[in-house]
Amino acid sequence: MIHIGIIIKCIMGNHQSPDDIKKELDAMLSKLNALEIIAHDEFQKGTIKVLRRLVEGQIHSINEFDHLKKALDLLTLQIFEVKNKTDSL
Repeated sequence: MIHIGIIIKCIMGNHQSPDDIKKELDAMLSKLNALEIIAHDEFQKGTIKVLRRLVEGQIHSINEFDHLKKALDLLTLQIFEVKNKTDSL
């Protein structure tokens, strides 16, 4: 049976950079793909599919978080520009 400690370690690990986490998650996807090939029964294959979806979801969440950070940065810049324009009037 598959050990899910790898996924828990990645999710709950020390504060790593998003790039490092993405690399680990990509490595996990590769391992899960290899495990699916050697899986012996439908239960193992189903478990691997669930784990793959969880890892893919984590990758998606990290990407979306990066987009949100960029959007907040742009919004903050716009707020300062508006504030500077109103202060100069």
